[in-house]
Amino acid sequence: MTEHHDVVVIGGGQAGLSISWYLVQRGIDHVVLERDSIGHQWREGRWDSFTLVTPNWQCDLPGYHYTGEDPDGFMTREQTYTFVRGYADTFPAPVREHVSVSSVTQSADGGFDIETTTGALHAGQVVVATGGYHVPVIPRFAERLPASIEQIHSSRYRSSDALPDGDVLVVGNGQSGAQIAEDLMLSGRTVHLVTGGAPRVARFYRGKDCVAWLHEMGTYDVSIADHPGGSAKRENTNHYVTGRDGGRDIDLRDFALRGMKLYGRLIDVVDETLHFAPTLEASLDAADAVAESIKDSIDAYIAREGIDAPNESRYVPVWRPEQETASLDLSSSGIGSVVWSIGFRTDYQWLHVGVFDGEGHPCHNRGVTAVPGLFFLGLPWQHTWGSGRFASVGRDAEYLADRIEFAAPVQPAIESSLA
Repeated sequence: MTEHHDVVVIGGGQAGLSISWYLVQRGIDHVVLERDSIGHQWREGRWDSFTLVTPNWQCDLPGYHYTGEDPDGFMTREQTYTFVRGYADTFPAPVREHVSVSSVTQSADGGFDIETTTGALHAGQVVVATGGYHVPVIPRFAERLPASIEQIHSSRYRSSDALPDGDVLVVGNGQSGAQIAEDLMLSGRTVHLVTGGAPRVARFYRGKDCVAWLHEMGTYDVSIADHPGGSAKRENTNHYVTGRDGGRDIDLRDFALRGMKLYGRLIDVVDETLHFAPTLEASLDAADAVAESIKDSIDAYIAREGIDAPNESRYVPVWRPEQETASLDLSSSGIGSVVWSIGFRTDYQWLHVGVFDGEGHPCHNRGVTAVPGLFFLGLPWQHTWGSGRFASVGRDAEYLADRIEFAAPVQPAIESSLA
């Protein structure tokens, strides 16, 4: 007989552990399948100097909270791994590590058949908690770069010392790209940064971390259904900022003053020459505009609530490109390595259930799909901006646990025939 569970949770990170906590509290039979080890991606998928960009007080999972001495600080890579790993030890989470799922299909009895590297399972309900970042994206024209230049994705970057000698080209200035570019610059490397449309946010404003202001204002709690732009927000790039050394702004204009080479969007590689669109100045201006708009909303909140907060002058651009660089000859540039930091794509090829749109993204409402018993958890903007953070994944997990608890359990057909 195939092993049966009322619920199978796929993914043992903070999302999978959060819903496991609620299922344990409610006495619901389940198992959590994790292809690596608990917290693996926090340790193995981040660079050496990585820190969270959200303050420690936001590390708040169901039944488990940050209790350290630095609530306004930012966890390092190792501390984040320890936090997630330690969470699994606080309750009897039925996690099976090093179990990969190769196939999930709907079964005739209304449940799901699951094939794994350790055998077959049957589930009445399934929660997919694998997040939204699966396969590193590297563009096809990367193949045209000289073989002498080492290329890695940002998920494989660890430190400057691990790269060959020479300048480093970083493509992409989202959270990872901007922080990796800074890390390389601080190590003494000459960095060439290809910018895109990523927005930025100030670390602190008017006496408080901007994350704290936005949290207090309820910004992270606005549902995607009520947000301007609707579901399109799910495709937005995260604001770049850093928690390094206690937290500070990331200002690419300041990086340029300190020797970093900035370029517009990379559009092609021809005969070992990189070609850029003239978008640098517009990208810098747009990023600053977002940061200033966030300050506008904070100012309005302070005035509306009558809060006594110190005044602060607004940001003035410290650098502008005199002329945008249109091309860069790799043979004479001194570049020895490239870090591609242009994101990830989803990969649900193993999930053979019709719940996806034309681009392979799951169709859902707060993680609930049109297929009874199939749920998603831990997706960016699953319900609110906070859904992709430690602070709100537990709320999403509780919402799904309510629906799981009240759904009729599905027993495998073979057991029903023997009853």
